Amino acid sequence: MNAKETAIVFIEFQNDFCKEGGALYGGTKGQIEAQGTVVNAADCIRKARGKCLTLLVPILFEQNYGDLGCAGVLGPIHANVINTKAFQKGTWGGAIVDELKPTPQDIVVEGKRTLDAFNSSNLDFILRANCIRNVALCGFLTNVCVEGTARSAYDKGYKVFLLKDCCAALSAAEQTYVAQTFFPYVGEALTHSEFLNRLE
Repeated sequence: MNAKETAIVFIEFQNDFCKEGGALYGGTKGQIEAQGTVVNAADCIRKARGKCLTLLVPILFEQNYGDLGCAGVLGPIHANVINTKAFQKGTWGGAIVDELKPTPQDIVVEGKRTLDAFNSSNLDFILRANCIRNVALCGFLTNVCVEGTARSAYDKGYKVFLLKDCCAALSAAEQTYVAQTFFPYVGEALTHSEFLNRLE
């Protein structure tokens, strides 16, 4: 796999998901520990920088959630974000975790407000402008935003990979479903080490 045609997309590695005191950490804590999610992702981005394109995609909202849409039509996922006051711009909870703190070698993609990281951001433009063909995805939640972004990447013509040890869901069953049942339809599920070893 040509490293110059390859990108790794790190989805929602934010304090609200990843750290004690984070608004949604109670749900992800067990699987982060079981998967080694943050440790593995930090190792992955450190080894990938300078080899392939590394992108961090946080989900962020205004502190009054005015950019989220009409309150009466919100689905349960976005309603829970409001109820827990998660992912607010300019807050500790919304910030990217220190372990994956962006460097000048990384691109931070702005505008994600939906499950699919392509939908409300310029992610596709950045990938195409950099002549990317291979897209590896990791982050939170495996069966929600990571899976949703994978479906979209596949439909846009990218070769898609899941870095299964750099993800977390709310349960082992949800994690296993994506890696073993869903992902073979759209791409490959690999550990980050397996993926990086394929880069040339």
